[in-house]
Amino acid sequence: MQEAFDVGARLKQLRLSRGLSQRELAKRAGVTNSTISLVEQNNVSPSVSSLKKILDALPVSISAFFAGDEPSQPQPFYRRDELTDIGDGRLSWRLVAARRPDRRMSIIHERYPPGADSGEEMLEHDGEEGGVVISGQIEITVNGEVGVLGAGDAYYFDSRLPHRFRNPGNEECVIVSASTPPTFSDAGQEQHHA
Repeated sequence: MQEAFDVGARLKQLRLSRGLSQRELAKRAGVTNSTISLVEQNNVSPSVSSLKKILDALPVSISAFFAGDEPSQPQPFYRRDELTDIGDGRLSWRLVAARRPDRRMSIIHERYPPGADSGEEMLEHDGEEGGVVISGQIEITVNGEVGVLGAGDAYYFDSRLPHRFRNPGNEECVIVSASTPPTFSDAGQEQHHA
């Protein structure tokens, strides 16, 4: 079974490899010094959007952050304990083949507890994304248009349009999604719900 990913140690490793102090990284990311310190000590689990702001200041994509330094050999099958969780501790977004070299798409098994959402800020990034709701319901806002989808319903849109995901229901929502390109990065402007 894959052990839990050490977000704090990985952030510290990347920060030090770039010769940055906690203060300098905080300044570049637009967060407080204590935020960097608490994340590096694993005393706080950052939201995906907060982690994204910090990583954009390095710059490192979310998928590269969780992939680590050693890509794995391409393999065709992945067991549930081999998926890398790139969520924020409340939302679970398990990425298939995170360490695969030259991955050209992201496939993500997403879990939204009741009331959970992708954040106050609308997300925007290059590419396209789509998914199928497996169970529960999800409210998706895309460029001002709102849709509530249930099990078996699907979505597909241009990710450059402002978008947001929220579970308005009383049960967990499970989605299997895909997006391309897989990096979720482009220096500060991009975020992804996964």
